[in-house]
Amino acid sequence: MTTESYVERSPIAELRGVVRTVWIQRTGEAPYVQRHLPTGGVELHFPIGGLPQLLGPLTGPNVEVIPPNTTLVGVRFHPGMAPPLPVVLDDLLDARVGLDELWGGTAERLGEAVISAPGPGAALDVVQAHLLQIFRWEGHLDPLVGEAVRRLMPWHPIEVGALAGHLAISSSQLRRRCLHLVGVGPKTLQRTLRFQGFLALAQAGATPSGQMGADGLSGLAVDVGYADHAHLSRECVRLTGVSPSELLRGGANRCGCGHDHSASYKPFLATRAMAPLRS
Repeated sequence: MTTESYVERSPIAELRGVVRTVWIQRTGEAPYVQRHLPTGGVELHFPIGGLPQLLGPLTGPNVEVIPPNTTLVGVRFHPGMAPPLPVVLDDLLDARVGLDELWGGTAERLGEAVISAPGPGAALDVVQAHLLQIFRWEGHLDPLVGEAVRRLMPWHPIEVGALAGHLAISSSQLRRRCLHLVGVGPKTLQRTLRFQGFLALAQAGATPSGQMGADGLSGLAVDVGYADHAHLSRECVRLTGVSPSELLRGGANRCGCGHDHSASYKPFLATRAMAPLRS
């Protein structure tokens, strides 16, 4: 009997600047309800034997029912680090698009290579090798947007209104570049990254710093910039459709689905060590 599983991995070393995590997912004998959450980045999904898809940047939960006995490999990109596409990312906001609509015959050939791979691990290697070629040949990442993402991480207490000045561009130019290369404006991105920071701390079983005398999930919420637990709860419902306790099922070291997301959160948390302390 096939059992449901989801295993995240770190990407190959050459892709770690653009890819946050890769994964292999298998469903069991029943359909699996997958709740995709906003991360600030886009994702590529390759169901083995099915049509590859791109999941655009999300502003809320995207619920997908994955058929029984399905195996798929996936790639999640850092914000602002999507592979070259024929459209700007705000055109793909909250959208799920067939990769053939964006890459044409290249997507078809890549899908065939995934199917022909001797196993899901090899299929994931095929996808990563293709992405490495893309970024070597065509990838032109915007260093300004990359710096904006770095400054909007929850460990950086910068105000969005001051960000453009720090980057020496106008607010309108910053918003335009974020919309085109991330899919959302700076304020929405900051909210998304703040919530991802909370999830990262919760998944890592982090101990709250004790700011404002808060502990537990409330303490982690304060540590990433929420005013209090009520503020976290409102944002969690907005971004995921459920409350923090429902999402985490009451635990601070295990997500509601029981999956291990450490490969996704380790690089995210690594940016915390380089950040100034929040006063």
